This record gives sequence, C-alpha cells and structure tokens, in this order.
Amino acid sequence: QVHVVESGGGLVQPGGSLRLSCAASGTIVSRNTMGWYRQGSGKQLEVVALIASGGSTNYADSVQGRFTIFRDNANNTVYLQMNNLKPEDTADYYCTVVGSGVWGTGTQVTVSS
Repeated sequence: QVHVVESGGGLVQPGGSLRLSCAASGTIVSRNTMGWYRQGSGKQLEVVALIASGGSTNYADSVQGRFTIFRDNANNTVYLQMNNLKPEDTADYYCTVVGSGVWGTGTQVTVSS
C-alpha cells in the first residue's frame, strides 16, 4: 500500500519560514509526480507546487519565488520549503502522489503575528 505522511507545519510569524516534509512508503517519489496542495478555512483545495519524475517543477502564482518543492531520493521524501510566509498562506497542507488518489492527512500552517 502507498502512504504519504506530512510533517513540519506550525505557527510562524509573517516573513518567516517553514519546511514541510512528505515521507512516502509503498512507492518511489522519484518515479511519480508529487504535489503539495493546501486548503484554507472556507476555501477550495488548491495546488501549491508539483515536482515531476524528471525533476521539473510548477508553482501556483501566489507562491512563485517564495516556495520551493524538492525531493530527497535517498529518503524517499518530498519537501516544501516556504519562505517569506504571508497570512494568506495559512492553510492545511497536503501531500499527494498525483493521480493515484493517495493523500496524506495534512499538516497545519498558521502565519500570524
């Protein structure tokens, strides 16, 4: 069975940084397109960042230049480095093996002073 588990969320002040982790089991992250999505309170689920098996990346316009998605093949983990966080980044963040239907339970990020 394929599982992904997110971690690394928390409370951070505006302008701060967090790094989210997505540890995968039952599949190899480098052979899949992996994605980070988020859902804020009262908002729809939206894509944040994607990394394809070949290593190409895509970002939502709202996070371009502030967030970086990357993977550690040795640890079979995908990360989301989030810098210059803004209050509007507050959301539950989810990791997925794109197209598989496999999602983690999410990690909460709160950006507030």
